[in-house]
Amino acid sequence: MSNSRYETYETYNTYETYEAHKAYEPSGPAYADTLYGGFDAPPADPYGAETLGYGTTPGTPAAYQDTYRPAYEVPAPRTTRAEARAEARAEARAESRTGSHRRPARRRKARYVERPGDGSMRRLLPQALVVAFLAGGTTAFVAKDKAIELNVDGKARTLHTFADDVTELLAEEGVDVGAHDVVAPRPGTEIASGDEVAVRYGRPVRLTLDGQRSEVWTTAHTVEGALRQLGVRQEGAYVSTSRSRRIGREGLALDVRTERTVTIMADGRARTVRTNAATVREAVEKAGITLRGQDTTSVPQGSFPRDGQTVTVLRITGGREVREEPIPFQVRRTDDPTLFRGTEVVEEAGRPGLRRVTYSLRTVNGVKQKPRRIRSEVVREPHPQLVKVGTKPRPASVEGADHLDWQGLAACESGGRPDAVDSSGTYGGLYQFDTHTWQDLGGKGRPQDAPAAEQTYRAKKLYVRRGASPWPHCGGRLHG
Repeated sequence: MSNSRYETYETYNTYETYEAHKAYEPSGPAYADTLYGGFDAPPADPYGAETLGYGTTPGTPAAYQDTYRPAYEVPAPRTTRAEARAEARAEARAESRTGSHRRPARRRKARYVERPGDGSMRRLLPQALVVAFLAGGTTAFVAKDKAIELNVDGKARTLHTFADDVTELLAEEGVDVGAHDVVAPRPGTEIASGDEVAVRYGRPVRLTLDGQRSEVWTTAHTVEGALRQLGVRQEGAYVSTSRSRRIGREGLALDVRTERTVTIMADGRARTVRTNAATVREAVEKAGITLRGQDTTSVPQGSFPRDGQTVTVLRITGGREVREEPIPFQVRRTDDPTLFRGTEVVEEAGRPGLRRVTYSLRTVNGVKQKPRRIRSEVVREPHPQLVKVGTKPRPASVEGADHLDWQGLAACESGGRPDAVDSSGTYGGLYQFDTHTWQDLGGKGRPQDAPAAEQTYRAKKLYVRRGASPWPHCGGRLHG
């Protein structure tokens, strides 16, 4: 309100009596029409009757009490700032949902009844200030309303919000995001009217790529988009499902084999092929090579062919061969107290067994391989050899022969070697016994197999029987 309006109210600071008013009132109906706007003449003078206070009797003087309360003086309920903000926000949301922004209704000008005195002005001024404050607050909140385009997993919509950043906007709209979801711009970023916020949900993909299994996440909606997002080369690749298939929030399992270069060596030639085969066998067939019979490859045929790998085809021919092989016999020894210690006698000779063995013979690319045993059966069991081992103490001497030079005789006959055998194979040992003489003296087996002490003992017994005649050339050494 301007000061001029206040001055207008100040001009009515006193009451005028009806009589004073009549002093200035011109006579005639024209004035009455002008004063009362064409209505009937005014009623009888309201100021001419006696005014009584509430509860007084006529004729009793009383103080004047004004009970008139105009409508604009009735105190209005107070509105807090928070309630004003909530009301403005609700109004803005309603307008955003309906798509219309209605212009605020023009406030009606208050019609005040002029009364004498300045009390009414003091009551009107605070109410005018409150109205102005609420109007300014509503304008400020409406100014914070933002038109944002929210795109959630490909579904876009435009909405109005009072949120300050992306996090508040998503919380306000009930959009939950996880560790594998993508939000652009990222959470916490401030937003302004006209911005676009996009949310892409992550989808799990159980991917088997060229034989290697892993679990990955993608925000793509189709298999083709997921492969492109994961950087998988799709040209010439095998994909276990349609590339246009949509991927739900639950994800899917996907087998992909990219195209690889494999070299096949076969029959003296090298063939290089581009293939997305799952096994080496498929790659070999892709190269136009046929495996026959026992043919195989240098790597397992069921293995996954790697990019740049070289596979050699092995042409195999061969058959089987049956061989009979002896089975060695065991030697069983038993103690014999009748034989001198150190003497062993074969009581029963052993007999080897017989085994029939089947071998596989192979020729790989023209080169014979080592035979491989594939079956074996026993035709005859071996028989063990029985040997008696002497335990009898050897006698210390032979009467009549102990004083002779037996060492000199052994040196002359055999060079002092107990296992010596002559060139004809007839005589053996230190003293060159023949087998018949040795066994006649009680020896077992061959003399050259007996210990040196036993040979000397048998030689002394022979000397007692026949003298030095058994050693015609060296017998003289016995006497020095």
